[in-house]
Formats: sequence, C-alpha cells, structure tokens
Amino acid sequence: MREMGHAMTVKNILWGLTAALMGGMALAQDVPVEVSILDSSQVTLHLYPFLKEDELTTLRLVATNREALSVFLPSKDASHFAALALAPADGFLQDGAPAPTASALSDFPDAQSAATAVLAACDAQRDPSTAPCVVVLEVGPAP
Repeated sequence: MREMGHAMTVKNILWGLTAALMGGMALAQDVPVEVSILDSSQVTLHLYPFLKEDELTTLRLVATNREALSVFLPSKDASHFAALALAPADGFLQDGAPAPTASALSDFPDAQSAATAVLAACDAQRDPSTAPCVVVLEVGPAP
C-alpha cells in the first residue's frame, strides 16, 4: 500500500508538471503579435498584457521605423537576427527611459540563438523573485 501511495504521488506530480507546462505553452501562444516588414527585415512585436500604452506606442515605433529600430537593435545586415527582452515586472519604460532589465541583442545566425541570448541577459538583471523575462520584439530576414 505504501508503494502505491508513492506511485500515486509521483503520478500526481507528473500530471501537475504536464498541466503547468501546457498552461505555459498556451500562455505563450495566446500573446497576439504585430508583424512589420522594414526593407528586407521582418519585425515581430509580441503584445504582452503587462505592456502599458506608452510602452506599446514606443515599441510600435521601433517595429515600424528603420531608424528607431537601429537605435535599439543595430545589426550588420538584414540576414541576421535580433531580439529585445523585458522583465514583466519592470516593463519597457521607467521614467521615460528603457528599464534597466530591458535587453536587446543583435547579429545572431538564427532566431533561437537571438532569443536564448537576450533572455539570458535580461534574466541575469531581473529580481529573481519576479517572473522570467520574455521576448517582446524579434527581428529577422523578411520571408
């Protein structure tokens, strides 16, 4: 009977982990996006609910204006990938300037490399008791 109780506990933990992972994936998939084409680059803005209206306005300008984009994400050329990550607790703007945890990196060979690097940079700066960083802006070659 004791072994069965242990097996049930392990089963319950596995079900809980599966549900949590599926919930996390659903949350990530439910975030609406806006896609812009700038010259030969595609810019994807993820519209997370934690973003305030002034932050969205600024991010939309960055996503649709080559000069504004180059301030945050300078790149060698349009064949490379870049990303901007934010800590949800900090948002994008604080006192009119980018939040200290806002991280932008460019010139990666693929989107996954850009996302991995920028999330690591952002997470290294955020308060560990807060939610992990998320990628809010992705730049890559236009299809």
